[in-house]
Amino acid sequence: MNFIFDVHLDLSLNALEWNRDLTLPLEEIRELEAGKTDLKGRGENTVCFEEMRKGGVGLCVATQIGGCMKPAGPVASWESPSQAWAMTQGQRAYYETMEDLGQMAKVTDLDSLENHLQNWESPEVAAKNEAPIGYLMSLEGADSIINLDYLERSWESGLRAIGPAHYGKGRYALGHDQVGGLPAGGKEFLKKVEELGLILDVTHLSDQCFFEALEIFSGPVWASHSNCRALVDDPRQFSDEQIRLLIERDAVIGSVFDAWMMIPGWKRGVSTPESAGVRLHDITKHIDHICQLAGNANHVGLGSDLDGGFGREQGPLDVDSIADLQNLETLLPEIGFGAKEMEDFFHGNFLRLLRNAWS
Repeated sequence: MNFIFDVHLDLSLNALEWNRDLTLPLEEIRELEAGKTDLKGRGENTVCFEEMRKGGVGLCVATQIGGCMKPAGPVASWESPSQAWAMTQGQRAYYETMEDLGQMAKVTDLDSLENHLQNWESPEVAAKNEAPIGYLMSLEGADSIINLDYLERSWESGLRAIGPAHYGKGRYALGHDQVGGLPAGGKEFLKKVEELGLILDVTHLSDQCFFEALEIFSGPVWASHSNCRALVDDPRQFSDEQIRLLIERDAVIGSVFDAWMMIPGWKRGVSTPESAGVRLHDITKHIDHICQLAGNANHVGLGSDLDGGFGREQGPLDVDSIADLQNLETLLPEIGFGAKEMEDFFHGNFLRLLRNAWS
């Protein structure tokens, strides 16, 4: 079994907004949601701690998410920065409670990273022993940062990566669905991010904000969950120009498994995995495209976003649970991956970035 580092999972969002007890087995969560229609993906969830262990997902980037962007985003949207801040602090408290229960282990520096990796040296043994799943905390959308003092407070409480935008017009950056550059305060915000040593997540930035951010910010960069615009033409995806810039910065791009980002022609609310025929194989096309632009496999990884506001109804046909990400091992050789490239894809590339950022 491969050890997997998944660089984008909205675990606290699922726990607190979808009211999912992730300590329960997957089927039990689904049964509890049977017949519910209040939120998207009810009864179609793919993630819980048991399935993460079963699939070798021993380390993840776990998000905080709470914004006050306009227009309101599809989830985690509030009327004010203070409300958004309160939501993210509830999410932090959730992760810390999971630590108390032995379900999760916080990773904030090289020592805690290397210690955790030793505990997961054998994913099979770690899963059998119900070892804690490591998590690095990231903030998706920065609207909840009331002022820069709050950013410093977030660092002190364990935040290690941040994406300035989500959807809409954010306080520090515009989302991918907007046109325009950084708003007032955006430049100062990015400089503080760099000063603190946070990793900048460029996912969800508008095109202009993306380019401006890379000019201003000289610290470590990753894209936690994005695919290729050349294959699915949407501003949520990265253009080849953007991908080349990320490669130049030694960034890593996490492949995301939201169906509309995997294949062209998906119509939200209309298409189904069955009608579209979307499968894990389709993500290998995006992975290969990035590798061809780079000339190597050093800039690809996993940022699944599974249960990130959707479930099986908007995912690959052959992903019933996050444990099915292991099946990529049989598909990656089709694009020329050997053992080393697969190891780098499943965890090595993002670990290299982390080690460089924290050394």
